[in-house]
Amino acid sequence: MKACTQCGRLYPQDSGFCPVDGSALNRATQVPVAGDPSDPRIGQLVAQRYQVRRVVADGGMGRVYEALDLHDKRNVAIKILHSDVANDMVSVERFKREFEVSKQLPHDYIVEVLDFQPTKDSTYGLVMEFLYGEELRATLKREGVIPPARVVRLLSQVAIGLDEAHARKFVHRDLKPDNLFLCQTSDGDNVKILDFGSVKDKGDTAKKLTVLGTTIGSPFYMAPEQAQGLETLDHRADVWGMAAIVYECVTGEVPFKGNNGPSILLHILTKEPQPPSNAASGKKYPVPPTLDHVMVHAFKKLPAQRIPSLGALADAVGQAFGLSGTHRQWATVRESELTQLIEAKLPELMAAGGATRPNVADSFFGESASLGGGDMSDPFASDGARAPAAAAAPAFPATAPMSVRTEDLEVAGVPRKKFPLLLVVVAGGALMVGVLLAVFLIMLR
Repeated sequence: MKACTQCGRLYPQDSGFCPVDGSALNRATQVPVAGDPSDPRIGQLVAQRYQVRRVVADGGMGRVYEALDLHDKRNVAIKILHSDVANDMVSVERFKREFEVSKQLPHDYIVEVLDFQPTKDSTYGLVMEFLYGEELRATLKREGVIPPARVVRLLSQVAIGLDEAHARKFVHRDLKPDNLFLCQTSDGDNVKILDFGSVKDKGDTAKKLTVLGTTIGSPFYMAPEQAQGLETLDHRADVWGMAAIVYECVTGEVPFKGNNGPSILLHILTKEPQPPSNAASGKKYPVPPTLDHVMVHAFKKLPAQRIPSLGALADAVGQAFGLSGTHRQWATVRESELTQLIEAKLPELMAAGGATRPNVADSFFGESASLGGGDMSDPFASDGARAPAAAAAPAFPATAPMSVRTEDLEVAGVPRKKFPLLLVVVAGGALMVGVLLAVFLIMLR
């Protein structure tokens, strides 16, 4: 490895200069680490192996550093828990489980977690591969919306990675643009899925770390069953979360809005989003009404009626943009080639207009005949997952503890607002009681 003599960033051996400040590079072990009075970890060793070089990012749970692995002669990222978080044994167990889960997953599209070690200052560090690029959140903040070909390629890669995780009975449970990292290449993005700290292990011998009824995740991307803290939550919650990300990528808006956690969850539980072809009207990249139909099925309130897998979601989105083939092919096709294929079909798809637009005001308990003719069951569901239109409504608990971070409320088109904790709790209870009453009245009709 080489290091910049000015900023300390690490680069591969064949690099000549630092693209950040233009300085010459030297062998990493010969470049001294400049200390930082505000952070005594800089320059220190973790587990007598990882030399901490610089701060990369800060989060609610911990701080991320770039470090030099003196054993393998490579740069790595180390996420070290904040000291107050390290005093919470549940948080530490989640942190450790992220390492244990990662060892069981393929890493083509999932970040590789390499090590878990205690630190000298009585906390813990998670060592991961170092990635070059940016989070999808940063891309969306800068560009507003992203091209359809980029969305299809991104979604296809996520589907391959998470379908493998789902096959091992792991549910990510916190999909959001912040947890999708885009490594840019000449062919297009290579996605890395981050942060399995909130993972739900559906295996028979899994250790349970979440109290029944607790809501974990980011509210804008939560499925209804996740918003309610239901124990029956499974991989289809990730299908919903990824559909919400796709919606935001093509429209620049989240599908379910609100100024605080309870109002967002109420929207998720009781309303339908605006069709993406309408929400994207006037934006840089037009969205065909064929995608509206896909989103209707991706946002089914009942998991049994929802698109059954991320692979099926990716296939449906790609086909909605006029592509032939499957997500396993699109994941590695050059973005420029996908762009050409989509642009060739887009005029025809847009001209179809309302002829292919579904009735998005489908009943919460089933969909209108405009989507299925005489067959009212979900056409995307597998044979074993088909559910009739008149399926019973899920039960809504009057209260459900929420684990929602303030930074999760700052997304495209939604302002950040701070609310007193007591007000949030009272408002949440009132909103949930309102939902209960609404469902009860509907069932009496």
